[in-house]
Amino acid sequence: MALTGLARDTIARRLQHLQSVRDRVVIDADTHPSSPALYSDALRRRLAADPNYFHGRPISGEELLRDMDHAGVDMALCWQNPAAITYTDDPRENFAALRAANVAIAELAQRNPTRVIPAGWTDPKALGEDEAAQLVQLCVEEWGFPIVKMNPAQNRFPIDSPVVLRMVDRIVALGAVPAFHFGADTAFTPAEGLRTVALRHPEWPVIGVHMGGGGPAYVEGEPLYQAARALGLSCPNIFFVLSAKRDTHMESDLITYRLAGPPFAHNIAVASDAPYGRISWNFGGFRAMFATLRDGAAHGDPRLRANPGLFDNAAVHDFMGRNLADLVIRTDLRLLRSPAAAEHEVAAGEAHADGDQGEGDGEQDSTEGGEHLEVAGFAKVVEQHCHGAGVGADQEDCRG
Repeated sequence: MALTGLARDTIARRLQHLQSVRDRVVIDADTHPSSPALYSDALRRRLAADPNYFHGRPISGEELLRDMDHAGVDMALCWQNPAAITYTDDPRENFAALRAANVAIAELAQRNPTRVIPAGWTDPKALGEDEAAQLVQLCVEEWGFPIVKMNPAQNRFPIDSPVVLRMVDRIVALGAVPAFHFGADTAFTPAEGLRTVALRHPEWPVIGVHMGGGGPAYVEGEPLYQAARALGLSCPNIFFVLSAKRDTHMESDLITYRLAGPPFAHNIAVASDAPYGRISWNFGGFRAMFATLRDGAAHGDPRLRANPGLFDNAAVHDFMGRNLADLVIRTDLRLLRSPAAAEHEVAAGEAHADGDQGEGDGEQDSTEGGEHLEVAGFAKVVEQHCHGAGVGADQEDCRG
């Protein structure tokens, strides 16, 4: 299966937008909107009866966008909300439910291409390996998702189990980035498990969402908070999303990785975990935190007092949006250059040639420092971005 026309156009549109805004965009790197059309009857009744928050209380895509506007957030990485899905004992029914949830994310991104970065979700335990792999393929080649996530904690399977590693292989083979819930809320996502995943494809990025947080009690979470911080410094292909984690540890993570320099300083993005966290609360907090980090000479951390200019405006913007934008840009470039994309391009070119013979030889031009891609009827030069997680052997190493 090759990239569909929809997937290719979605990727190209996203790539063009991110390249145009990467130096100013603010991105929430972890959100979970849902389609109300997919809510169960029991969930509808609970929502109607109780306006208060309960764990995983869903928000629609429209509610997410409104919250982003309130918080001054330009874009959000969106994947489905696991609390809004009810699994059964039938893997086929589970596949249909999770497929529908992924479709809802794809449709939200189609309606809001400059606000939503869509990401997929699969589950080898609830769906079975074959169906989970099929869903990965749909996420990437049918809908153009750059990232596909698994949640070992929610679905109760070890992050480094053989079936998960095979699923990682599948995601990587398609050109996308594997992502995981990585938290201390269960024993299924230890630091050594994520290390095993990262070392399986050491030149390929892997995303650890929550950087060891994810909802544990503070004392229980402490060992993984510490281990996650060290893990990312030993595995430069791990990209962490800071959400659902104790704020004091998030500040230490930011200082540590900023001091470590590239690529590590480019391997963290901030997020809310909405609807599990409020976007306005989290991004209000991040902005206040970065204001204190900018004032390094007066900060309580001795490393900042010794390096008072460590958090300049460029560094803050990296964490607030540019790091994730560049990760997605690199992934989209890879997806458009993949064999699947080439197959689609050849097929489209043949169809065009059949209808427009005599209008040129169909040769593509090349431009120094970029690649000339014919996408959705227009030509665009796309630049290679090469900082952050997953610098490949065939890419320029910008780590210095």
